[in-house]
Amino acid sequence: MKMTSAYANKMIKKLKEDRDYWREIENARHKYIVAPGEEPIVPEYDFLEVHRTIADIDDKIIKVKHALNVSNSTNCVEIEGKSYTIDMLLVKMAQMTERKAVLGAMRKLSPRSRVMESGYGRLRQTPTPDVQCINFDMDVVKAEYDRVESFINELLLTLDKYNQTVEFDVDI
Repeated sequence: MKMTSAYANKMIKKLKEDRDYWREIENARHKYIVAPGEEPIVPEYDFLEVHRTIADIDDKIIKVKHALNVSNSTNCVEIEGKSYTIDMLLVKMAQMTERKAVLGAMRKLSPRSRVMESGYGRLRQTPTPDVQCINFDMDVVKAEYDRVESFINELLLTLDKYNQTVEFDVDI
C-alpha cells in the first residue's frame, strides 16, 4: 500500500486509538466480582480474540512506523543548497527552534539595565543597583534571529510539502 508521511501518521494515530479501545475492553472484562449467594453476571470476553486483535494492531503499527522511518532516513530534500534526510531535518528543526529561543531572549535585552541583585544572586545590604550591560552587537543578534526564523519557516514548508506529496510503500 502506498502512503504519504501525513497519511502514515494519521493511520498510526488511529491504530493506537483502536488498540486503546481493545485494551479498555480487556481491562473491563477480563475479571468480574460476584458476592456469595449471587448469580454471577459474567461479561462477554474472549481472551484469544482480544489478544489476537491487539497483536494484529501492534503488527500494523510496527510496519507503518518502520516504513515511515525508512522513508525519513533515506529520502532527501534540499534547503539552502544543502541536502538533508527528513530525519536530519527533524533534528535540525529542534536545534534551530532552541537557538531561536536563545536569540529571542537576547534581542529583548536592553543595552544597559539596572539590577538590584549582586554577586552570587544575593541582595546587597545597601540598595545600590548595579548596571547590567550586554556584551554583543544587538544588530548582529537581531539579524541572526531573522535568519534562523526564515530558515525554520523554509524548513517547515519543505517538511509540509514532503509529508503531503512523497509516497512510500507499506506492507500491511
